[in-house]
Amino acid sequence: MLGNRRIILGVTGGIAAYKAVELLRLFSKGGADVHVIMTRSAQEFVTPLTFQTLSGNRVHTALFNLISENEIGHISLSEMADLVVIAPATANIIGKIAGGIADDMLSTTVMATRAPVVVAPAMNSRMYANPFYRENEEKLKRSGYIIVPPEKGFLACGTEGEGKLAPVETIFEYAASALSPKDLAGETILVTAGATREEMDPVRFITNRSSGKMGYAIASAAARRGARVILVSGHSTLPPPCGVEFVSVESAEEMRSAVISRSGECDAIIKCAAVADYRPKERSPLKIKKNSDVLTLELVKNRDILAELGQMPGRPFLAGFAAETGNLEEFASMKLEEKKADLIVANDVSHEGIGFDSDDNRVLILARDGSRIELPLMPKTELAGVILDQVKSGMARRKAQKQDAG
Repeated sequence: MLGNRRIILGVTGGIAAYKAVELLRLFSKGGADVHVIMTRSAQEFVTPLTFQTLSGNRVHTALFNLISENEIGHISLSEMADLVVIAPATANIIGKIAGGIADDMLSTTVMATRAPVVVAPAMNSRMYANPFYRENEEKLKRSGYIIVPPEKGFLACGTEGEGKLAPVETIFEYAASALSPKDLAGETILVTAGATREEMDPVRFITNRSSGKMGYAIASAAARRGARVILVSGHSTLPPPCGVEFVSVESAEEMRSAVISRSGECDAIIKCAAVADYRPKERSPLKIKKNSDVLTLELVKNRDILAELGQMPGRPFLAGFAAETGNLEEFASMKLEEKKADLIVANDVSHEGIGFDSDDNRVLILARDGSRIELPLMPKTELAGVILDQVKSGMARRKAQKQDAG
């Protein structure tokens, strides 16, 4: 998602400087070319060699170093940058930027760049609450700087309060969002994800192997691209993505209720969750005892959320998923027609290394207009963008058709 993007990572002198190493790893894993600038104080916590080894690029520490015979360091870096991220950002560097002071490599590069700047503050809670600091942060916000709010927690100084550096995963999301086109701004997209659970008794339930990775990746990507995102999630161990409205559910009926009640707000619904087709006819109020060699469990069919949405007049654009174990295109085509969906994303979960609980997937996308896209194996984070491109195109076609009909 960050392929071929050049990111300047500014590291300042806070105890959280070591976390910038993991942030660098995330940027590099996402395909970014990362160039690190360290302040003098930052070098007291982490050595430049660490960042140089992991980034594959020289680390910039001094203002008056020439990159080549005719390139001035801070000007060259500021012009090459697609994004500048400062993490951790101390009160000192934030004060410098807000005051227009440029007296070291980092502050001078920030002053010269036209790239978006993401700032992740980290400091003592009393410093964070100081009115002069608050004023400086507000000045940055008004000037278009993107601030990643710190968390409350136990701080290195031994106190507890606001000022702890946001998780590196959160900072990464802010950075990815800053680099993403906002081509879904103004759209409301509901995504379902994860596995539903149908209780047999207070301790047992029927479920499936869905991890929620695909749905969460789609929700994250849509939020980065400017959409208002509602994520209705069954069971998943993943943390809720940044910038989404998160709705947690357990059973298929709970998921149905959450989706149907919000469908009128949506421009598109992407049904990625693995919803149980059946549930126990009766839930035992007590734990079922092991009294016999055979236990007979009577199941009844759950209501089909995708089919119900497909029947709604004036419904949103509707995309569904089909997890199959054979005859992929045949069953996906049947589902597209029977559910009256606009798009079906199908994958064969019998193939090892794709689908359930995997970071990668290989899918076939079928659309109501007859188009067919077969995609190679790719990370779900990358696939999410491709699926959203198809949803966006389909939504545009539907809007055009409605305007022509009107």
